Amino acid sequence: MTQIKRPNFHRFHNGSKAALPFCDAEYETRLTGLRNILRDKGVNAAVFTSMHNIAYYSGFLYCAFGRPYGLVVTATDCVTISAGIDAGQPWRRSFADNLTYTDWQRDNYWRAIASVAGQGGVIGYEGDNLSLTQAAALNSFLAPKAQVDLAQATMQQRMMKSPAEIALIRAGAATADVGGYAIRDAVRAGVREIDVAMAGRDAMEAHIAREFPDAEYRDTWVWFQSGLNTDGAHNPVTSRVLQRGDILSLNTFPMISGYYTALERTMFVETVDEASQAYWEANVAAHELGISLLKPGASCAEVTAGVNAFFEDRDLLQYRSFGYGHSFGVLSHYYGREAGLELREDIDTVLEPGMVISMEPMITIPDGQPGAGGYREHDILIITEDGNENITQYPYGPAFNVVGG
Repeated sequence: MTQIKRPNFHRFHNGSKAALPFCDAEYETRLTGLRNILRDKGVNAAVFTSMHNIAYYSGFLYCAFGRPYGLVVTATDCVTISAGIDAGQPWRRSFADNLTYTDWQRDNYWRAIASVAGQGGVIGYEGDNLSLTQAAALNSFLAPKAQVDLAQATMQQRMMKSPAEIALIRAGAATADVGGYAIRDAVRAGVREIDVAMAGRDAMEAHIAREFPDAEYRDTWVWFQSGLNTDGAHNPVTSRVLQRGDILSLNTFPMISGYYTALERTMFVETVDEASQAYWEANVAAHELGISLLKPGASCAEVTAGVNAFFEDRDLLQYRSFGYGHSFGVLSHYYGREAGLELREDIDTVLEPGMVISMEPMITIPDGQPGAGGYREHDILIITEDGNENITQYPYGPAFNVVGG
C-alpha cells in the first residue's frame, strides 16, 4: 500500500477571493499602522490569536470550535493560520495569505506559525488573549529572544475608526433600529419573550442580507427581557409571557462582518405606573446629559463623574448597574472590546474625533419595590470635531415606548 505523505501545514487556496467588508486599501492602511508599531517596539513578528485582531488586520473572522487560529504579521508578510476543517474559507475571506495546518500531528498550528515568524526573534503577542498553554508552546516553537505585549498598542489603533469603519457602523446602527421597530410591532400581552426576540432578529437578518449581499451572515441576536428578567443587561431570553404593565428591555444586536452595533430601550406593555415612569424619566434625563458630555477633550472618567453626580443628586446612584458606555467596532459578546474606551471611573482615555462610543446608563430597582426593574437606554455616538453625532434613530422614553395596546 502506498503511504500518503501528510504535510504539517499547506496552502489550500480554494476558489477565488470573496468580497470583504472593506477594500484592500483599508487593510493596507491598518497593516501599515501595525508595522509602524512593530518597528517602534523592535518586534520582528506579531503573532495574534484573538478574533478581533485577526479580523481587524486580515478580514477573517474565525470560528474556533476548540481549535486555535492565528495571524502572523512581519515587515513583509501577513498570513492567517487556520485549521483544516475550514478548508479554503479562511483564505477566501481574508485579505491576507493563509496557511492551513493539519491535525495529523500535535502542534502543527505552531509549526505553521514558526514557518512565517521564524525562530529567535522578538515576538509580539496579545497578553490579554494568549493562554498559558499557548504561551508555553510559543516559547517552545519560536524560541524568542524577547517578547512584547501588543494588546494595548493594537487596541489604541482600533479605537480610531476610519471613514470606512464608520460607514459600516452607521449601517449597523440603522439595522439595529429595524430590529427595534419589529420588536415594537410584536409586543403585546400574552406573547412570549422568545417570540418577540425572534421577530427582531429575523427583521435584522433580512435587512443585512438585502443591504450587504456579499457578507457572511452569523451572530445577529436579540436579548428581549420582561419583568424581573430586566434586572441585568445580559440576561438571556426566556419563554416568560408578557403581561399588561410589564417593564421590558429591548436589546437588538446586528452583526455585520464582525462589526457589532446595538439598540437598547426601556418599554412597557400597554401602561406604566407612576413610580416606574419617574425612574424611567430620570434615566432618560441621565442619558441625555451623558450624550451632551461626549465631546473631544473630555475623558471617560470625567463623563462618568458627570452622570454619577446627576444620579447622586436624585438619590439614585446606588441603583447604577455598570459603566455608562463603551467603544464600537470589531467586537461581540464573545470577543473583542476596546477596554480603554469605556465610560468608567478608572478609564482616563480622552475622547477624540473618530472614536465611536455608546451612552447607556442603567439603573436597577430591586424586586418588591415600587417601580422595580431595569431601566436602560442606549445610543451610539461618533465623536466629531466639536461634539458628537448620534447615529441611533429609534426614539426613547415613555411617549413612544409604552406599546402593545
